[in-house]
Amino acid sequence: MSTTRNGEVEIYYEAFGDPASPTLLLVNGLGSQCINYAEEWCRLFCDQGFRVVRFDNRDVGLSTKLEGVDYSLADMADDAVAVLDAVGEDRAHVMGCSMGGMIVQRLAIDHADRLLSVTSVMSRTGEPGYGDSSEAALAVLMAPPAESRSAYIDHQVAALGVYGSKPEWLDEDAIRARAGAAYDRCFCPAGVGRQMRAVLHDGSRAEALAGVDLPTLVIHGSRDTLIQPSGGRRTAEVVPGARYVEIDGMGHDYPPAVWPEWVTVWSEFAHAVAGG
Repeated sequence: MSTTRNGEVEIYYEAFGDPASPTLLLVNGLGSQCINYAEEWCRLFCDQGFRVVRFDNRDVGLSTKLEGVDYSLADMADDAVAVLDAVGEDRAHVMGCSMGGMIVQRLAIDHADRLLSVTSVMSRTGEPGYGDSSEAALAVLMAPPAESRSAYIDHQVAALGVYGSKPEWLDEDAIRARAGAAYDRCFCPAGVGRQMRAVLHDGSRAEALAGVDLPTLVIHGSRDTLIQPSGGRRTAEVVPGARYVEIDGMGHDYPPAVWPEWVTVWSEFAHAVAGG
């Protein structure tokens, strides 16, 4: 078990691959634990010549829970920097999904000197009117916390039926297994609420993103109804020189069926950064 600290916050992290290789830091979304970046998926990035580091954001997983404490996305970005320090990496590629995409945007704004590139996935700039949720997806997001392990698992299955990838890419048994593992590792709905407040308080990052001078890739799924594709398109429009890739059939999730295309698109981008 590896941990590092940002002030009073202890952050759990794991690393895969050759420490001498360029680092890809993966940043999770709202309430999501580092195990959601499955080890098998991380290894695919390692096969492309990268060391992969995943970590639990504050208030989820094995990292510190902050009862009664408000914080910002900037604070969460500082946690990510603490992880880079812990693994001895001066500059890294960073990729984040959903709220994780917002955190990597904040990293690009506040810590550009620590980054090789930025990849924002299924995310948004924080501007109203871009990447809004459908009514059905918003209802799922705002549902009361599950009262039991089985209810939590059922909710995850139902949620992906609303905003997930196309049905033929979804394996219900696998979804149930992942949800059960996440519940058993950490169930902290209050922490999810605090993360959500951090997102809301960050507001629009559009003006600051317009000044970002880093290689930037934006990925979104065509079926995403939790953060609709306009959020990704707007992000790519705002960040100078950003490339936008929309994966057909992908929702607000990352089933194994999308891994090959995702890894290929990102690796070609990252290798081009290194060669450019």
